[in-house]
Amino acid sequence: MPRTIDRDMQRFKQIVRGKVRRNLRKYITHGEMIGRTGREMVSIPVPNIDTPRFKHGQRGSGGVGQGDGEEGQPIGRGQQEGDGQGQAGDQPGSHIREVEITLDELAEMLGDELELPNIEPKGKNAISSKKDRYTTIRPTGPDSLRHFKRTYKRALRRQISLNDYNPERPVIIPTRDDERYRSWKSVNEPEANAAIIYMMDVSGSMTDDQKEIVRIEAFWINAWLNKQYDGLERRYIVHDAVAHEVDEDTFYRTRESGGTRISSAFQAARKIITRDFPPDDWNIYCFQFSDGDNWGEDNDSCLDILKEHILPVCNLYCYGQVESPYGSGDFIRELRRFEDEWENLILSEIGSKDAIYDSIKEFLGTGR
Repeated sequence: MPRTIDRDMQRFKQIVRGKVRRNLRKYITHGEMIGRTGREMVSIPVPNIDTPRFKHGQRGSGGVGQGDGEEGQPIGRGQQEGDGQGQAGDQPGSHIREVEITLDELAEMLGDELELPNIEPKGKNAISSKKDRYTTIRPTGPDSLRHFKRTYKRALRRQISLNDYNPERPVIIPTRDDERYRSWKSVNEPEANAAIIYMMDVSGSMTDDQKEIVRIEAFWINAWLNKQYDGLERRYIVHDAVAHEVDEDTFYRTRESGGTRISSAFQAARKIITRDFPPDDWNIYCFQFSDGDNWGEDNDSCLDILKEHILPVCNLYCYGQVESPYGSGDFIRELRRFEDEWENLILSEIGSKDAIYDSIKEFLGTGR
């Protein structure tokens, strides 16, 4: 039987997760989360949680339930009307409590709230890994793996066979020979492997606010896909007129400027796919973010590379256009001309941080 403190702790965790879930949209847009990419646990600020309880007033203080009362009369002292000015109070105020939640839990909440379907991987699952499964029973092992039910049954059978069992006083005492323990076998399991290629425009028309929107959305997309796949590889591309493959830290911190040539990002993505991720064995996701400002003569080259080399091999190609005071926004209009021809082409316009939540749903809501 669980202890009272265990039940209370479980109830507290449910309350905390309920509060986090109700405020999930607010937490999603916080850029502070990005700094936690290397950790399994993140700290979430939630309002202080008090357990409901009755509070008794002084005897004979009146009020409803003691003495006379009228309809609408407030219970307790309430708050006095005034202009808010006065002496410092002597009562504690409300506090913010930080609770730790795993990124997997937050990703699961995100999936539930956005109603994201589980992804059905493609590919041959050619890569396998060894995993331990507790599928057998053995007579020796550590106490932490003792199988209570098997041990109890063996002790009961032994006492019955020896006529030591008393139904009037059923006391079962296992001996060392009765004890049984859970054991494991190492099995080869196929892994569903996914590769994510992030492409971000870092040209002069992309402000720091737009770049932060891109990084926040990329962080949560990564959290969701990491939960869906056993093996997840990530590649990062930043580009202005020229594209560069960078590491994760550079992607989340770089500040650049210059002109925009989106085709350079497509060429870099094509090179990465050819080099690292054979499409037959990998589920490939491309997420590109830009303000849509592209050198005019570059659009035709972009679309040719996209149609011939990117879209045919991707589970999803997602283009998110962030609104910028300097960007032209032309590129998404070019993509919309053939959007209906490709099921794996997903477009989203991201006007502000508040739009990140809905943009993630647009990108991942297909379950591809």
